[in-house]
Amino acid sequence: MAAAHDDSRPAESPPTLEELARARYSRRGILAGATAGFASLALSRFAHAGPDERQGGDFRFEPLGLELGEDHRVAKGHSAQVLMRWGDPVLEGAPPFDPARVTAEAQARQFGTSNDFTAFMPLPRGSDRSDHGLLCVNHESASARFMWPGETKRGSKRSERIAAEMAAHGHSVIEVRREAGAWKVVPDSRYARRITATTPIRLAGPVRGHRRVRTAADPKGELVLGSLCNCAGGTTPWGTVLIAEENFENYFRLPAEYQGPERDNLTALTFEETPPFRWYRADERFDVGKEPREPNRFGWVVELDPYDPDATPVKRTALGRFKHEGATVVVNGDGRVVVYSGDDEVFQYLYRFVSSGRHDPEGREANRDLLDSGTLYVARLQASGRVDWLPLVWGTGPLTPANGFADAGDVLIESRRAARLLGATPLDRPEDVEVDPRTGRIYVMLTNNVLRTPAQIDGPNPRAFNAEGQILEIAPPAFSGPRADDSVPGHHGAPTSRWNLFMLGGDPAKGRPANPDNAVFDPRGRLWIATDQGSNQARRGVPDGLWACETRGPERGRARLLYACPRGAEMCGPSFTPDGRTLFVAVQHPGQGRRADGSAASFARPATRWPDFAAQRPARCAVVAITRDDGGVVGG
Repeated sequence: MAAAHDDSRPAESPPTLEELARARYSRRGILAGATAGFASLALSRFAHAGPDERQGGDFRFEPLGLELGEDHRVAKGHSAQVLMRWGDPVLEGAPPFDPARVTAEAQARQFGTSNDFTAFMPLPRGSDRSDHGLLCVNHESASARFMWPGETKRGSKRSERIAAEMAAHGHSVIEVRREAGAWKVVPDSRYARRITATTPIRLAGPVRGHRRVRTAADPKGELVLGSLCNCAGGTTPWGTVLIAEENFENYFRLPAEYQGPERDNLTALTFEETPPFRWYRADERFDVGKEPREPNRFGWVVELDPYDPDATPVKRTALGRFKHEGATVVVNGDGRVVVYSGDDEVFQYLYRFVSSGRHDPEGREANRDLLDSGTLYVARLQASGRVDWLPLVWGTGPLTPANGFADAGDVLIESRRAARLLGATPLDRPEDVEVDPRTGRIYVMLTNNVLRTPAQIDGPNPRAFNAEGQILEIAPPAFSGPRADDSVPGHHGAPTSRWNLFMLGGDPAKGRPANPDNAVFDPRGRLWIATDQGSNQARRGVPDGLWACETRGPERGRARLLYACPRGAEMCGPSFTPDGRTLFVAVQHPGQGRRADGSAASFARPATRWPDFAAQRPARCAVVAITRDDGGVVGG
């Protein structure tokens, strides 16, 4: 995506790559991305690294080759089962998938398109069952030209198809059970649920009722219809799911004639006059000229209780409004809850939210509104290796009425502008953020940034025209004093941390996957990286997939491919069962992009017809369950 950016620099700007190299690194090592060099740097950089962190080599499987093909592949000794596909029934009474009749009525009861984030939530609630649970899945987007014949754009102009696109977005909750070694969807489950672009969702936190979220349809500013472009997400210790709204600008028309008070806010979020989706043709709330405050009701993190199918989802506005890739939750040593999230666009920022209240492990109801009160912070990464967490608190520093922030709600609605004024560090597309449960270290996926010029390179963004991406590692300081029982190591509420460049994306043949996107730690505390090369997949001839990556020992920073997506697909949403014996992944938009002969894929001629491989049937995104043939832990 092409992102607007600001070339302004904070007062304490990071140095150029040359300055950084002279100060701390070998320039040759950085440009080559030498894995061993980064391993030794990391251990010297984080003073609290102990002997346990220097052990590694825990994965036990033969990595896949890098061939890009029409079928998915999984490492020897493992099996990959297609569990749920676009159009499969979710709710009772859902019709079977019919590619000739993709309608709003059917799609609202079926599994949606572009599955992304997944989360396995054990049944019963509070247990650690690994053979029975709820699978919660985001539906990020849709593509009309791969849903219906004759369409040439991402979004349709036809009102009945627009309605189907809206129903295909959102989230699905399905009940799954493992029997005789295979996973099955429980039909007509009482937990089954579909969230779409028209589902009522409650606003909560500081922005609830704010003047800038009141609309003609909702004059109190308390209830939003729908959740859009749900990318990655997270889970909470009290058994709920967090759904991250990402590229919501794709659904709103910003007409040139609109010059109202929200124009600068929306322009900073890359709203356009002709968005990819033409939903404004069917619903006036997606036309900024007619309802300028509606966009302020999107770009939030949504909390969903999958165990209660009647519970109204909630947009937690205290976590800020931007293009959230995910929302990763940890409990700090003092019991406060911390949520990490990246703003997925070039030259954007890394955030964390620290709750005011403390997690109660014994009382689920006591945690229900824990994410409504606290402080949002943004990261500034210094050349010295220090991370300053800058609070986005109204009335402090530049966040005052003099700069257009009349109250705390304004700061949260315009989190990006507030972060820029505070001097946060612009990063190369900060996407998923995951925390090592054993060490407390934070891993930030930076996917790419081909717009960064040589004059803009710095420590955490060391390459201009960056097409491969990188991963940052952040170590919070040690937490002193009594710890909450379910807390993660490190002080995640501390004002400063330490950062390190963990991996430069690069040549997958050398164990350096390109374009890290999603990530997950398995129950053993091992890092898994999902990739999204975009259009570079066909050029490189390398599939996107899921990589097992060492974070300790002599192999630190080196990865091996466990699962390869079919042609045209990106890898999304890895999640594990509590015992680590099943890994769920989401294969998104298979068959799109380029065919093997280099021609552009289309509905009639997709790059693959995975997973059905049936004539006249389109490619279908799907959730895949990966298990080991001997019943052991995935990855060995």
